[in-house]
Amino acid sequence: VLAFGGGGPHTLPNLGGLKVAFDALEGLRRQWACELGPHGVRVITVKTGGIPESIPTDFEGREAIEAQIVAHTLLRRAATLEDVGNAAVFAASDMAAAVTAADINITCGSVMD
Repeated sequence: VLAFGGGGPHTLPNLGGLKVAFDALEGLRRQWACELGPHGVRVITVKTGGIPESIPTDFEGREAIEAQIVAHTLLRRAATLEDVGNAAVFAASDMAAAVTAADINITCGSVMD
């Protein structure tokens, strides 16, 4: 099972229900990993911190949102859709056969585990 999203240990203002949903997804990942692991099912989430490419180019305030996402990263860049795809391919591959009950953090350092 591969899910996208998930919250870090810190709560930030102005996220409202989105943060609650991300935290719920984290709990679901951990519980499903416990219950499904004995059946050989792996459960992984990919955590991004925001993908500016996914914001429509004509969305009012897009530049400010992108700047805020990038400003909170250690790498001074945001993850791309290609980064998401690469992480998902890895997670679904046999190279990640020993990975379960975990998230793959591609936040560029905005969320530290």
